[in-house]
Amino acid sequence: MWRGVLTVLEKDLRIEWRTKESLASFVVLGVLLVVIFSVAIDPSPADAPRLAPAVLWAAFVFTGLLGIQRGFVLERENDCLGGLLVSPLDPAVLYLGKLAANVVLLAVMQALVLPALIVVLLLGNLGFAALATLFAAMTVRARAREVMLPVLLLPLLVPVLIGGVKATEAALRGGFGAAVGALGVLVAFDAIFVVAGVLLFEQVIRD
Repeated sequence: MWRGVLTVLEKDLRIEWRTKESLASFVVLGVLLVVIFSVAIDPSPADAPRLAPAVLWAAFVFTGLLGIQRGFVLERENDCLGGLLVSPLDPAVLYLGKLAANVVLLAVMQALVLPALIVVLLLGNLGFAALATLFAAMTVRARAREVMLPVLLLPLLVPVLIGGVKATEAALRGGFGAAVGALGVLVAFDAIFVVAGVLLFEQVIRD
């Protein structure tokens, strides 16, 4: 199983290494959104720790939507997705491989945009990528997939956004003690939707 997951992960990362399209989009859009939000809000030094987490997570979510959906759109070219589905790989293995690749790309983007808050970002990445990978596969065949994915995904991401923003705010204020509850929300969300993705991915990708 894990050999299959690593094979899918290696395939996706190799494609990204050759094209660098998703990562370039991640970084440019991430930096652009952070700058735009910062200029638009223009927080005072006293308000910055409270507003910065919301700005960062909004930038990460919108950037991630672009990159994760693109990964499935690429699979439709030359019917690569069909080839993966008739391969010996279990659909759950395919899901976990895609999830791992999306988490890695998100982490690289965030490391370039903001090299801090590692624990919060990793937990938030896992929850976001777990749900987004499942829904990107669900909407890849829809004509209005660019609209469908955010409409379906964003309401379900509310716990991740709340937990990520509160934990990030606590980290920026210098204490993770106040973030225990928020980190618990992230851990629970990650566990639920990683398991849900593994169980549901076969039905989603074949329908």
